Amino acid sequence: MAAVERTTATPDETEALAADLGRAAVDGTLIGLVGELGAGKTAFVRGLARGLGIDPERVHSPTFTIATAYPDGRLRLQHVDLYRFDGPLADDPWLRETVWGGDGVTAVEWFDRIADPGDDVLVVRFHVTGPAARRLRFEPHGARHGDVLARMFRAA
Repeated sequence: MAAVERTTATPDETEALAADLGRAAVDGTLIGLVGELGAGKTAFVRGLARGLGIDPERVHSPTFTIATAYPDGRLRLQHVDLYRFDGPLADDPWLRETVWGGDGVTAVEWFDRIADPGDDVLVVRFHVTGPAARRLRFEPHGARHGDVLARMFRAA
């Protein structure tokens, strides 16, 4: 599937769009979130959690803990935040295991800081277009992520 763009006017709309992705996600889904500070990446992960059956109120940016796992949904959600790291990050064993080694769904904020992200990922780019408005571009890399994206927009 080719890249898809959607516009949201509020954080609630951004979360709702992400919830659709959470419902469509399969085991092994890797979501790379790219956007400036305050663009809505953590709000997106809250919506993703909701779509996976995880209480979205529990989701907070793991900037200081770097990674937080939420194992109690339809699939496990691993939320990684690379904000504190200078990029591009090299092939670090901890990073490789955390981002690519887990089961369930992994969402990585500041994904563009990874030197070699591979070719099996759904990249979501956030563009701020107004005080609360965002344009999100979903770029699937690999068949699995193209299928997830197709399910997401077919169900929406």
